[in-house]
Amino acid sequence: MTEQTFNRLLLWGFFILAIFVVAALQRRTAPYGRHNQGQGWGPQVSSLAGWLIMEVPASVAPLALFLIGERRDAVIWTFFVLWQLHYFHRAFIFPFRRRGGAATMPLLIALSGLLFNLLNTYLNWRFLTHFAGPTLYPRDWLWDPRFIAGTALFLAGLLVNQHADWVLIHLRKPGETGYKIPYGGLYRWVSCPNYLGELLEWCGWAVLPFWLPGLAFAVWTAANLIPRAISTHRWYRERFPDYPTSRKILVPFLW
Repeated sequence: MTEQTFNRLLLWGFFILAIFVVAALQRRTAPYGRHNQGQGWGPQVSSLAGWLIMEVPASVAPLALFLIGERRDAVIWTFFVLWQLHYFHRAFIFPFRRRGGAATMPLLIALSGLLFNLLNTYLNWRFLTHFAGPTLYPRDWLWDPRFIAGTALFLAGLLVNQHADWVLIHLRKPGETGYKIPYGGLYRWVSCPNYLGELLEWCGWAVLPFWLPGLAFAVWTAANLIPRAISTHRWYRERFPDYPTSRKILVPFLW
């Protein structure tokens, strides 16, 4: 089997497996963050360690694929910068800003996130630096309407995601634990603007190079985050009797 055949099989496997992920997450919410009950999923690690295990490879691995790949031109570097705007923050900044005491997550969840990020990074960056070839994304792609629209959507989602995380982080004072109702920004209208922002980011990523690996990433993001947003909205309403009844789950005014 050639690497290109393996890459294509892995790509279509991503689309198929996303269906099973949605079905599984409809039955049970992934046990991390507020949904972690601390039992039934094997050994636990600190949330800090878990985040580093999951996210650092997604930031570092593209560099390795650059070294063995064939393209390092301005267009590919632009894609790389956009990718790192999300993943450098998720790997090296966000885990150290989080508050919540000695929170933990199952090691199995951290390793599952690690596996996904490695495979997803390979699909995206091996394509960009090798399989795309030297002519698929010429320099004038940076002025293509698809690139402009996708980048605008990506950056809008990044801002929504970052602000929503900022609100959540500052709900707690240093050393404080427990959960509170978030207010401000898009929290005025939806329970999970952090997930909405991430969905917008990776939908933009699918558009700006206009490719199947990016679409597979967007589909997986939706398969993971939409069921989690439903569970989180339900969790807020069950935990807080005064939770705003006008808030939607993920899409302001609609759902």
